[in-house]
Amino acid sequence: MFQRKRRLISFWAGLVGVLFMLTFFVIIGRFVYIAQGKEINGHKLINVGENQWSQYKVVDEKRGTIYSDNGRILAEDVPAYTLYAIISPNSDNHVKDKQKTANALAPILGMKSSDVLDILNRKAYQVEFGTKGKMLSYAKKKEIDRLKLPGIGYLTESKRYYPDQSSAAYTLGFTQINPANNQQKGVFGIEQSLDHYLTEKDGSIRYYRSLSGVPIPDEHQKLKKSSPGKDVYLTLNTRIQTVLDQAMTRVDQEYKPENMIGIAADPKTGKILAMSTLPGFNPNKRDIKQFSNAAISEPYEPGSVMKTFTVASAIDAGVYKGSDTYTSGDYKTDGGTIHDWRRQGWGTISFDQGFELSSNVGMSVLTDKYLGVDKLGDYFRKFGFMQKTGIDLPGERSSLVNWHWKLDKLEASFGQASAFTAIQIVQAATAIGNNGTMMRPYVVDKIVNPKTKKTILQHHPVVAGHPVSAAAAEQTRALMRKVVTDKNVVNGASATGLAYDLPGYDVIGKTGTAQISQNGQYMFGKNNYVYSFLGMAPQKNPKLIVYVAVKQPHLKATDLGAEPVVDIVRPVMTSALQYLQVDKKASASDVRQELPSIKFGDFTGTDMNATAQSLTNQGIVPITIGSGTIEKQMPYPGEKLFAGSRVILSGGGTKKMPDLSGWSLADTMKLADMEDIKLVTKGDGFVASQSPAAGQPLKSGSVLTIQLQAEKTNDQAHAGTSSSVQQQNNP
Repeated sequence: MFQRKRRLISFWAGLVGVLFMLTFFVIIGRFVYIAQGKEINGHKLINVGENQWSQYKVVDEKRGTIYSDNGRILAEDVPAYTLYAIISPNSDNHVKDKQKTANALAPILGMKSSDVLDILNRKAYQVEFGTKGKMLSYAKKKEIDRLKLPGIGYLTESKRYYPDQSSAAYTLGFTQINPANNQQKGVFGIEQSLDHYLTEKDGSIRYYRSLSGVPIPDEHQKLKKSSPGKDVYLTLNTRIQTVLDQAMTRVDQEYKPENMIGIAADPKTGKILAMSTLPGFNPNKRDIKQFSNAAISEPYEPGSVMKTFTVASAIDAGVYKGSDTYTSGDYKTDGGTIHDWRRQGWGTISFDQGFELSSNVGMSVLTDKYLGVDKLGDYFRKFGFMQKTGIDLPGERSSLVNWHWKLDKLEASFGQASAFTAIQIVQAATAIGNNGTMMRPYVVDKIVNPKTKKTILQHHPVVAGHPVSAAAAEQTRALMRKVVTDKNVVNGASATGLAYDLPGYDVIGKTGTAQISQNGQYMFGKNNYVYSFLGMAPQKNPKLIVYVAVKQPHLKATDLGAEPVVDIVRPVMTSALQYLQVDKKASASDVRQELPSIKFGDFTGTDMNATAQSLTNQGIVPITIGSGTIEKQMPYPGEKLFAGSRVILSGGGTKKMPDLSGWSLADTMKLADMEDIKLVTKGDGFVASQSPAAGQPLKSGSVLTIQLQAEKTNDQAHAGTSSSVQQQNNP
């Protein structure tokens, strides 16, 4: 019996041993198989291991910054914060008093306390506060931080910010978050057209870590390089842009027009110095309603400014005889009768007088009897009116040219029947201001790599054509000068542009008052016109073009029509000419040329008091800000100064606001630029009052408001007269 029992035990022991050995070999075999194949159940073990032991760190880069011509930031990435609250009691730092926290956060976030409390009462470890808690500014973050609320934290990201708010908004455009990669994508303006340059490339670093989170040395560390977006420099000058924006805003508040366009440009290069359209929008708020830049994409019948190019064409063709006469009032032709804006006309007058008085009949007779309608079409083509300008902004549209019937062609000679864009008019005007050479307009100066500072794209002035000769351009400018100066053209009637003349500057220009077509019929009433002005200065060598058009302003009973345009053009031209340091004319400038001059040196690092005394001894007027050694100066070294010239010297220590009485806007802009203060201007001319007052602390980032007052002049403002018109435009 014991023998059998031992055999049974041996059997089971052997069976267990066999099973154990079999299990052992299966496990060892499986281990060898896995070790050799590095895969289990379709999962690559190396990848699984890397995911478990790898740590990734994202290297966040910035979208490219957009700068103005004078170095001011127009668009940049700034830190933004997403608010969250830890509400789980398992955390050492969680919200202790939910009602108190809700009451404190609600007014800052613009939410109801009850809504914030509902979020804090959710069953979760951590909560966020929806769109109200996203993209918070640094100022709001600091406001929340001051509350010292337990359990409150932030996720840091970046957002696009436009420091000048709605200024040049249609040129800059804006961005939106691309959900595919959580990056900003340009959807309008420069942000859209140069998105591939502005967009950054985020990077990452991978490293191994232990279970406790300690990094493990790895010489094969994976690095995905990052690169910031490229910086874009525009031709826009923020000093000129600011004056244009402020003037248009004042007109918008007073006259409430349907829309407005304002452009300032350099006729020698085609650079756009300022461009505004209203109604506008704030790219920080994305409150845009009109997704097109009217200055480049909305053709309209511009009115009598087109007479500039009709006359220039006739002069260039050799058929213009300014002293030849015609009978004003009306002109019968195939398809209808053309009327002057003054229906009774001015009797028999010369073509020179007709241009000054903005006679529609004069342009029609000149085109029909002297130049020829087909020839006018050829010249308009040379002036670029039949195609896009090619400006480097998205969304440009071409003209709508009605060139079928003879009447339409004759009406085009004075700016009706065919529609053109504001930028086409500005481009054509460069030919008049640049001695016959037409320059293509552009707003992008260069694109720069912010890391290497290397310029990767540089735009240069481009000649768009030579529509007329230098002599024709010069003669046209002489006629345009009379438009703003001749007080007695014929029988006591004055030229149409007297209100645009500026004391000390040889302003030239052409007025326009175009009727608006609606459903095939022209609208009537003085509120239903596009009032405009195309101006340049100085006459002999224009440094500036300003074009302004105001559609359907709500005029007062005593207004004649041009008042809204005058209120924009005068301050913009005055400020821009001062900023561009265009010398004034007449005896004052002649005497100035005879005075001794000095070449302004580099005085940075020198003693302020000693330098100021030395300059005073040379007849220069130094304005000292601060004390000690000179850190900054205006103007820059190398500029020629005459006796009485004002210079600004800035040092360290406590700085006080100087007395700006009588300062030009250009000098005030220099001060604002040097000391990094925001300038707000009212009116035009020279400084009459200021805030902060002289002697008050001058702090970087503060606001300086100045009231400008024009010089005394005996010239009376004159905007021409308005009368009922049938299918024709006013002057």
